[in-house]
Amino acid sequence: MPILEFRVTSRRFLAVSLLTALLATPVWPQGPGDDIRLPALGDGASSLFSIEQEHLLGRTWLKVFRSQVRTVNDPLMQEYLENLTYRLATHSKLQDRRLEIVIVDNAALNAFAVPGGIVGVHNGMFLHADTEAQLASVLSHELAHISQRHFARGVEQQQRATLPTLAGMLGALVIAATAGGDAGMAAMTATQAAALQNRLNYSRQNEQEADRLGMETLVAAGYDPNAVAAMFDKMRQAMRYAGQRPPEFLLTHPLTENRISDARNRAREYPRKVYVDNLDYQLMRARAELQLTTNLQQTIRRFEGRLAEPARATVADRYGLALAYLKNGEFDKAREHLQPLLAQDPRRLPYLAADIEIAIGAGDLKTALARAEQELRIAPGNHPLTMLYADALIKARQYQRAEAVLAEHSKRRPSDPAVWYLLAEVHGLAGNIVGVHQARAEFFVLTGVLDRAQQQLSYALPLVRGDKLATARIEERIKQIADLKKTIEQL
Repeated sequence: MPILEFRVTSRRFLAVSLLTALLATPVWPQGPGDDIRLPALGDGASSLFSIEQEHLLGRTWLKVFRSQVRTVNDPLMQEYLENLTYRLATHSKLQDRRLEIVIVDNAALNAFAVPGGIVGVHNGMFLHADTEAQLASVLSHELAHISQRHFARGVEQQQRATLPTLAGMLGALVIAATAGGDAGMAAMTATQAAALQNRLNYSRQNEQEADRLGMETLVAAGYDPNAVAAMFDKMRQAMRYAGQRPPEFLLTHPLTENRISDARNRAREYPRKVYVDNLDYQLMRARAELQLTTNLQQTIRRFEGRLAEPARATVADRYGLALAYLKNGEFDKAREHLQPLLAQDPRRLPYLAADIEIAIGAGDLKTALARAEQELRIAPGNHPLTMLYADALIKARQYQRAEAVLAEHSKRRPSDPAVWYLLAEVHGLAGNIVGVHQARAEFFVLTGVLDRAQQQLSYALPLVRGDKLATARIEERIKQIADLKKTIEQL
């Protein structure tokens, strides 16, 4: 799947849109989460921000963040991280579990949490964490920051902190999470640097609390508590190789000897058990390696070299080589390496998806469609399978069927820009020009570009003048976006 990239150059838009919750939802089609709830009062942890206000701020931040960075459009990796994060969340102290996961296309060792349930992971994390437990230790730590509302509590300690200050801080997080800490610090200098730096860096007490609760979550979810210290060691190694510049994660989560010692001592308090790593995690590592490669031929040789040494070879290496051949257009070789994996484990989703993708690439669309339909009967609505099925339908020029599949999928995943992007494309191929503009508008709203969203709907409006209901819906959506723009201009 391609990596979506969309950038906004207006710094003013970045700052002020962080203050404006994009509450209005599309009037077509309705899906989960479309209802607008009033802020809850007296949430306990903070009198300055309610949980609902944090949720709205986080969703607004995510829209702008997507407009600033390269994000990974990999439905398999997206679903894997969503499932892992939700599994951890069910064992955490998180009360509001309306989470959204964003994958950043960046080789740096970094993950982050934003108030309101936004969890970001660089795909480079997969290359640094050797096991799923190590990755889960980082995610558990970030969920602890969200559950304990460290952002709101930190701001409340300085009652003079204003909303513009918060906007600048979150804007700096966008830069720090992508361009690096130095750029983030520079952004903060422009918006009251001293106060913002204090708020960006979690206090030592907050870090200790997140470490403790994160390990509790990790163990409750069935993972090895020793993974925390092991991941700290990986971070320390990364810091050593990087010279004076620490990994991105450590810019806001300083690593100390006491912190590592505390993690080891705390892990000893739990009974010793035998833990088996999740194969799907190793398969995602192979996907990340391919996403981040700058030389496909070199990556192919690397996978081949590992398989040539039986003592080093893994199932994930063979899967990675199959994907590399697929990416290189060598479909017979891709199928040759995938078939033994499918024969051994025929129900594993990454293998099934790769089999369908190879058939699509090779032009065997009849097989691809049959396999996708068969698997979707077993797992209706599965995100990776649905996106592959839509792709196969498009390649087979069955545009109306693809349109119906993606329109239904957009109801299940109304906050997924990739779904709206592909839906806009298939609307165009199906000759549904109004649908093109509507889907593009939702894509632009989700990526924080309100001018473009409004423009797309203005193109659609003259095309539906004879349909009163369609006209009313589009006019209402235009008004919602116009109201948001007015709010921004008043700030």
